[in-house]
Amino acid sequence: MSDLPQGLSYVSSHEWIRNEGDGIVTIGVTDFAQEQLGDVVFVELPDVGTQLTSEDEFGVIESVKAASDLFAPVSGEVIAINEQLDDDPELVNSDPYGDAWLLQVRLTHPEELEHLLDAEAYSQLCDE
Repeated sequence: MSDLPQGLSYVSSHEWIRNEGDGIVTIGVTDFAQEQLGDVVFVELPDVGTQLTSEDEFGVIESVKAASDLFAPVSGEVIAINEQLDDDPELVNSDPYGDAWLLQVRLTHPEELEHLLDAEAYSQLCDE
């Protein structure tokens, strides 16, 4: 299994979630996802203020091999997007858990965090 930080939560659509506290989470794509995609060339993200619903599509990530939809792991309002990805989408390949975060969300249903996967469960999912 590729690099998989402990302390984050994960979903089967290959996004990670970091709880920042005070009802705010940061969302990105996992190292496993970026490896499957190959060289990322474009990331489309929603506008700040967009309301997300858990499991609904919120954007697209494109690589030289494929395009893949991004899915909201939680419900809430987008309060920040990583504008650095507009000019440097390949950050997703080089630093998926750091500088390549996608967006920050203010949760509308904090209880959704209880249903996310931990690193071990996500690793098992990827090994299947």
